[in-house]
Amino acid sequence: MSGLPVAVLTIVAGRHDHLRGQLHGLAAQTSPPALHVVAAMGDPLVRSVLDEVPAARGTRRVVVDVALAADGEGAGELPLARARNAAAAAAAEHGCELLVLLDVDCVPSPDLVATYARAAGSAQVRSAPGPSLLCGPVAYLPPHVRVTGPADLAALPGAAPPHAARPAPDAGRVVLAGEDQWWLFWSLSFAVTARDWERFGGFCEEYRGYGGEDTDVAATVRHLGGSLFWVGGADAHHQHHPVSSPPVQHLAAIVRNGATFRRRWGWWPMTGWLERFRADGLVDYDAATDTWSLAARAEEPDEARPSSSCS
Repeated sequence: MSGLPVAVLTIVAGRHDHLRGQLHGLAAQTSPPALHVVAAMGDPLVRSVLDEVPAARGTRRVVVDVALAADGEGAGELPLARARNAAAAAAAEHGCELLVLLDVDCVPSPDLVATYARAAGSAQVRSAPGPSLLCGPVAYLPPHVRVTGPADLAALPGAAPPHAARPAPDAGRVVLAGEDQWWLFWSLSFAVTARDWERFGGFCEEYRGYGGEDTDVAATVRHLGGSLFWVGGADAHHQHHPVSSPPVQHLAAIVRNGATFRRRWGWWPMTGWLERFRADGLVDYDAATDTWSLAARAEEPDEARPSSSCS
């Protein structure tokens, strides 16, 4: 597998400084990808950002434009699932056989692409039944650690530990996830063969905006008898940006996407956030119908609601 063409897929809407950081990381790969597909979600400036940072020799860049919905439910929200699928389709058109999906906030360690390729080609993964998802560790960088050029990459190792909620095996180890770990899957950094992507169908495009689409992929692959692997050494460094806790700016999308997941799989994801929203009076729960819905207070203008804290 390490000799087969690899595509890195990134979806973007703003976050241009973070995109530049990722581009520097990809240019420094010990085994550069054959293709970097950037799906620009309503962002016409992406091409000019790509022009600022030269790609590694042997890496071709392709931009896929993904329009935002102009009207209807979810209008203006980022089509995350659709953009990832569009990027994967472009990679398939170019004959890439391993897809590495990397969030725009993530700067890859120099061996990320090579490590994912070795893991995908290992006997352990190739012999696994059903489609396989490969997940590397992600470390959240503190605000003062920034990547503005190639020289900054040297400061990333050790700048922050891997996220404590997910396994981080030693470099070189590929560990099969336990049954209780399926819902730890996330799309910040993962790899999948193009064949397995076709087998599970990519991301469900019924999800619009933020929330639920990652867990849906995990549920789908699990339902198909597939496997989730933790890949040591495929390290990514998540660049800092302010976040809300709970993510009140995604309130409507979380409730809507949660209902989509409930209809597809029979249970609600993101219940931690939903409970926080209920405590703030923003959502209601009907136990008789197992239904979460926006509360009347959530329909107030933004300035009428208390702001959530950022961390």
